[in-house]
Amino acid sequence: MSDEKICVGAIAGAYGVRGELRIKSFCATAEDIETYSPLTSEDGQRHFHLALVRPIKGGFVARIAEVSSKEEADALKGVQLFALRDQLPSLPDDEYYYTDLIGLQVLDTGGELLGSVKTVADHGAGDILEVQRPGTSETILLPFTRAVVPTVDLLAGKLIADPPEGAL
Repeated sequence: MSDEKICVGAIAGAYGVRGELRIKSFCATAEDIETYSPLTSEDGQRHFHLALVRPIKGGFVARIAEVSSKEEADALKGVQLFALRDQLPSLPDDEYYYTDLIGLQVLDTGGELLGSVKTVADHGAGDILEVQRPGTSETILLPFTRAVVPTVDLLAGKLIADPPEGAL
């Protein structure tokens, strides 16, 4: 069993005065965050038994057994929630968890190093790779589509990109 943790959500703050919390889920199916309970803090020191109460704009209202007051809920604002990787479903061959892409080397179709994946973001129109250029603080943004990134090789730690004209 792997002890690698994946961030599946975050506590956005208190909701009401009875210790309920606003939860932001990072799961593809937002409600799935509840199925990975108990969740942990990043350092693994705190465990949270999460129960979703109802959806709200931008997330969910949830209860955590260990939280019974607004003050306790407020104290957890900003805490990221982690699940063990083994709890998450396996993905089809052409899908990836963001955490698997971060750190991969990015090569162009000619084999030239473009940099490494710094972050992956989804702003609603599709996933975007932020690529850290080697030896500089400069980054470039690449759409994470099959046309722009035709090859992802997790075992080799690299992906091949064909950046759109003007991206570099």
